[in-house]
Amino acid sequence: MSRCRRFFIAGRVQGVSYRAGTRAKALQLGLTGFARNLDDGRVEVLACGEADKLADLERWLHKGPSLAVVTKVEAEAAAAPPDLDGFKTA
Repeated sequence: MSRCRRFFIAGRVQGVSYRAGTRAKALQLGLTGFARNLDDGRVEVLACGEADKLADLERWLHKGPSLAVVTKVEAEAAAAPPDLDGFKTA
């Protein structure tokens, strides 16, 4: 059963390939969604797919790529947008 989760990641997560790394991990896991920078310095991630794959992504989000310093990850259930296709970065 497919579900969606929205994550808000804080710390040094902009300008360190966090979104690109998230996209690569999500595609590896077969998830759809997006990762985008927010004006307040956080990254927002929406991911949809199987629960175990979402859990794998969430574990990765707590670490991120090597240059990232993640200080907080907030997660919540989310609805899937009707036009969700692939995994995009913005």
